[in-house]
Amino acid sequence: MSAPWMVDDELWALIEPVLPPWPERSPGPRPVEDRLCLQGVLLVLFTGITWQQLPPELGFGSGQTCWRRLCRWTEAGVFDQVHRILLAKLNAARQIDWTRACVDASHVRAKRGVPGSARRRSIAASRAASTT
Repeated sequence: MSAPWMVDDELWALIEPVLPPWPERSPGPRPVEDRLCLQGVLLVLFTGITWQQLPPELGFGSGQTCWRRLCRWTEAGVFDQVHRILLAKLNAARQIDWTRACVDASHVRAKRGVPGSARRRSIAASRAASTT
């Protein structure tokens, strides 16, 4: 059994097409392959190590390299696309039970009360009878 951060060929075939191309004229040494960087990112996420603790001898590139690639992919919306692709594939294989679902609305901006309600409360409080 392989380590959970290792990306097999079938999964890589789904992910690779949505990765942004590497700029033709980028400065510096030849970049670490995307697949290796992804495996480095997954290793950090699975184990909880810091980026600085990513062992260079594994060939995933430095922690800084993997972190930068993760930022680049996040800005390009790669993970949203991969999520949709995987959901569609699992749904087509009937491997998702849609009878139970959880919706997380924590990213939705919460309203701060009814407009004017704070003013009404403060007016009502000032009219309260004295307790002395």
